[in-house]
Amino acid sequence: MNDTILEARNIQKSFDDPVKVQVLKDISFKIDKGEFVSVIGKSGCGKSTLLYILSTMDTIYDGDLLIDNQLMNGRKEVELARVRNEKIGFVFQFHYLLNEFNVLKNVMLPGLKLGKFSAKEVEEHAMEQLKKLGIDHLSHKMAGQISGGEKQRVAIARALINQPLIIMGDEPTGNLDKRNSEIVFEIFSQLKEEFNQTLLIVTHDLDFSGKCSRVIEMEDGRIIRQ
Repeated sequence: MNDTILEARNIQKSFDDPVKVQVLKDISFKIDKGEFVSVIGKSGCGKSTLLYILSTMDTIYDGDLLIDNQLMNGRKEVELARVRNEKIGFVFQFHYLLNEFNVLKNVMLPGLKLGKFSAKEVEEHAMEQLKKLGIDHLSHKMAGQISGGEKQRVAIARALINQPLIIMGDEPTGNLDKRNSEIVFEIFSQLKEEFNQTLLIVTHDLDFSGKCSRVIEMEDGRIIRQ
């Protein structure tokens, strides 16, 4: 039997600006360990809104969210911040690397923040992730000195530093050319195949989603296929 990493139960979300508009309608699904899932749909269908809820960054919604079989509803922000840092790795359209630090330090930052391991151990873990992605030779380069494709690979290494249960991506190839988009997909695919990493990726890239092991399609705030 598969371990369920994330479960959404009847998630509903509305905005009141200036009239009430329901943007998510009865969203329910599970993601099991080792699944590589993409969420697709037209702009405005609710994909990014859903991701913010699933990542615990938006706590104003109806329904239940479970991560690692633990209910997230009603938890204090400090608890949710720890869940995000410990159990979720994030990869965004823009890499959000800090140019004042080198590549290695950028990858280390979430590990240092979590405080589970010594700085030396975090550094060793960071180098392992960089090696895994074939970019350990960049470790001492400043973040501002590497290419866009390399920056996104560094961002993936950073997402992996705390050995998260799930990696969540919001358009991680949206700012990349075709070749670098393919490289990012290959990395995610390798993480799934070799390390049984669970991935949930919101994307407009149909080439990307078409190669995932499962696609969740949204339309007008609902899931129409999963």
